[in-house]
Amino acid sequence: MARNTEIVRQWRLLKELEGSRGVTIRYMAGLTGVTTRTIRRDLDAIQEAGFALYDEVFDGEKRWKLRTRPFRVLDDNSFTLGEVAALYLSRTLMECLSGTPFAEELAQAFGKLERTLGSRTRAFLDRLPTVIQAKASPASKRTQAYEHKTIAKLLDAMLNQRRVAMRYHSFSSGQEKMYRVDPYRLIYGHGGLYLFAYVANYSQIRTFAVDRIRRLALLEDLFDVRENLDAAAFPHSLGIHHGEPERVEIEFSADVAPYIEERVWHPSQVIDRQNDGSLVISFEVCTDAALRSWVLGYGPVARVRAPNHLVEAIAEALTRARDRY
Repeated sequence: MARNTEIVRQWRLLKELEGSRGVTIRYMAGLTGVTTRTIRRDLDAIQEAGFALYDEVFDGEKRWKLRTRPFRVLDDNSFTLGEVAALYLSRTLMECLSGTPFAEELAQAFGKLERTLGSRTRAFLDRLPTVIQAKASPASKRTQAYEHKTIAKLLDAMLNQRRVAMRYHSFSSGQEKMYRVDPYRLIYGHGGLYLFAYVANYSQIRTFAVDRIRRLALLEDLFDVRENLDAAAFPHSLGIHHGEPERVEIEFSADVAPYIEERVWHPSQVIDRQNDGSLVISFEVCTDAALRSWVLGYGPVARVRAPNHLVEAIAEALTRARDRY
């Protein structure tokens, strides 16, 4: 916990240094509520991390500053031809995020890359065959302008460990509800951006779709992180969901077995090849909507063997689907 507080404080100092013409150690100590000795250690740590800090004496007092281009050292380490070409040609992968709030930033970043290449180099690379293509995931219809503001506030709250109040539209209930949450991190997956946050009223971590946050406000309350953030996001789900894992067994017919076998669908998977060419794949996952949708997507070539409640759920879904025809 102390280590996390230290990093948050140092980030706050960086932002203060970036937006000022120079600040004293005494001022930074008062701003963060620690001793000047601690601030000196923080400044050492920030410099060791590669940020270009320097001090100047003004009116007889030493003031610390951050160079306006802290990563200027990159100018002296040019990319190789292969590296530049790989970045330039990978645009199509990045364009898969065009429906997310990062589209504008990605366009700006590639715009800078293109300007460094020069018109003749760009023209040459553009003549190359389309060697990489990607298909974007379905994205939210919410306006990017709104999400930009929401994400900016959430990033501010997470970096400074500030609690937020938000009005959230619940898809399951169809209603809006007010929450006070401790925002931990943002996760991009399945074409959407999700907030991973601790809700004190429920004493648990919950996941919120950012595009369903209707209103958001940063509070003055600070929070301590209660969970280990080093763990993978949604470790027991094939999608975006939290739940207790259980053993799942699914049988696939021989005609799709090679396709199933060549992919890693989940880290816990175990594949058992059968004599007739079919296979049985087993996982330790939660039986959520993502798993059910995955199984149903294979129609008649997939059959759930365990657990029984998943067998019944899939059978019922198939029956209801047939009745609609």
